Amino acid sequence: MMAATEALAGVLRQMTGPWPVSAAARELVAAGVPVFPCVPGGKRPLTEHGFHDATTDPGQVEAWWRTHPDANLAVPTGATSGMVVVDVDVHAPTDGYEAFERAHRAGLVSRWAFLVSTPSGGMHAYYPATPDRAQRSWQAARAGVDFRGDGGYILLPPSMVSPNGAAVGYRVRQISGGSSATLDSDRLRDFLDPRPTLPPRTGDDVERSVDVSRLAAWVAARGEGERNRGLFWAACRLAENDVPAPEALDVLAAAASESGLDEREITATVRSAYRTTQTQPRPSSPVQGSPRAADGWFAHDATVRTSAPIRGLS
Repeated sequence: MMAATEALAGVLRQMTGPWPVSAAARELVAAGVPVFPCVPGGKRPLTEHGFHDATTDPGQVEAWWRTHPDANLAVPTGATSGMVVVDVDVHAPTDGYEAFERAHRAGLVSRWAFLVSTPSGGMHAYYPATPDRAQRSWQAARAGVDFRGDGGYILLPPSMVSPNGAAVGYRVRQISGGSSATLDSDRLRDFLDPRPTLPPRTGDDVERSVDVSRLAAWVAARGEGERNRGLFWAACRLAENDVPAPEALDVLAAAASESGLDEREITATVRSAYRTTQTQPRPSSPVQGSPRAADGWFAHDATVRTSAPIRGLS
C-alpha cells in the first residue's frame, strides 16, 4: 500500500514544467497506478462504469487518450489504488483549511505523502490506504473537509477544470521529504464532525426531547456518502436507549428525508439498526393492511411520514 503513494509521488516529481495529461497517464500506468479519463475541463468520468474502469493496462490507457486527447486524469481512491485523500474545500463561508489545521495540531493528518492545490483554492492531502481495512468515503460539510477512500476518486495534475469560466489546473504543492503514514479516517471524521451522544433514560422527558432533537438535526445535516451510515448510527443509539422502533422512525424519518434519503432507504436502515442492536425485536401489535405487519416491527403506523415534523424540533 505504501508503494502506491510513493509511485505517484515519483511521477509528480517529474512534472517540473507543462505536461500533456496523456503523458502523465502513461507514466502513472507504468508505475502501477490505475487511472481512467474524465471529461475535458470537468470531473465526470468518460467511461461507462466510472472509476470501476480504472486500469494499469497501457494499451487501454493509450486508446482512451487517443480518442479523448484533452481528457482529464483521475485515479480511484481506497484499496483499489492504495491511496486515500483528505479534500480541503474553500467555499464561503466555510474554510476547510481551518479544520485541517485543527486536525493537524491534533496529530490526525500530519504524515501526508504529498499535497496538491486544487483549482478552487482548496487542497488534496494524499496518504497511503490502510492495509486490510475498509476506509469508506465521507463528508464533513460543515468543516469543509471530505475524505476520499473506498468508493471515491480524485483528479490528478495536470488535469484542468473551469470553476469560474477560466481553466485552472491541479498542481503539486509539496511532496514530503520523509516517510508518510496511514490515516485513521474514522477518528478524523469524529474529530471534525462529532456525533451527538444520547444519555440513558432519566425520566426527564423534556431533557430527553432536546437530546433526541439534537440527534435528528445531526442526521438531517449528513451529506452524500455519509447519510445511510449516519442514519444507521443514530437509530442504533435510539435502540440502545430503549426508544421504541415506531418512535425512532417518527423522530428520524423527516430528518433523513431532508438529507436526501428516500422512504424505502429510511425504513430499511432504521429496521436494520434495531435488528442489529436488539437481540430480538420488541413484540408489537400488527397494523392491519400494513405490508410490514407480518413481522410486527411497527406498532402504530403503516407508512413513513417523511413530511411530518420531527418530534422535539417543531
